[in-house]
Amino acid sequence: MHSFSRIRKSSALLGLVCLPVALLNVSAMERYFTYTYEPETMPKGALEYEQWVTLRAGRNQAVGQENFNLWEFREELEYGVTDRYSLSLYLNHSFSSYRDPVTDTHVSDSTFDGVSLENRYMVLNPAEHAVGLTLYVEPRYSGDQAELEERIILGQRHGDWKWALNFTHATEWSDDLREVEGEVEVSLGITRHLGHHWSIGIEARDHNELPNYETWQNTAVYFGPVVTYRQEKWWASLAVMPQVYGTSFDGNPSKSDHFELEGHEHLNVRLLVGFSF
Repeated sequence: MHSFSRIRKSSALLGLVCLPVALLNVSAMERYFTYTYEPETMPKGALEYEQWVTLRAGRNQAVGQENFNLWEFREELEYGVTDRYSLSLYLNHSFSSYRDPVTDTHVSDSTFDGVSLENRYMVLNPAEHAVGLTLYVEPRYSGDQAELEERIILGQRHGDWKWALNFTHATEWSDDLREVEGEVEVSLGITRHLGHHWSIGIEARDHNELPNYETWQNTAVYFGPVVTYRQEKWWASLAVMPQVYGTSFDGNPSKSDHFELEGHEHLNVRLLVGFSF
């Protein structure tokens, strides 16, 4: 913004015309939601590093995991191959801990969860169409585990408001690739820009597990606030999403009438921090 104040008066009108374009380019480098992707992709030649930190906390004694905490970390390097296609390389690792109420022992485990390669292609640019559309494919491999995730990403901006909607399917292979599980998720984010630096909104997601694609095992709905702070070269987004409803369709292992705590947790918190180069 300071650069525009130094433009000569004769060029002020040109600066006002170019300002929305400049802001649009900056917003394409940022993420206003933590679980929900937006349709914009990186500009060609742009490079960004992102650090992901996710906390999944709170299961119960009925499932044998008291004081459960799972920390998930992802290091991402994203590159704009074209103005419509971006490519990201991830390193994934995690740390989990809980108390086993049967043996009264503390269990902890640190795991390298493999390498991911995210591909996003923008089919419809939201700046040119009523709704933006991007297709997403991300394979992950760690030797004894593998996953393939696909997304349909929709979204648009209306003045200071922005929304995004994702439909996600994933297949995960575990136990030396012998076991298979499907996952289906719908996520939605809505945010409002408050000046040049802050945005605040809400994010919701419904996550479901399908073991061996034979049964629809459970569903868990999360809902909570999301806040974004941005500067010229970096940004950060934080979402705090408690589980507001969950159920298991295969018995009730967590012995809860309102929450699903075998494959899900009471609380999900995610922080994303991005640095552009």
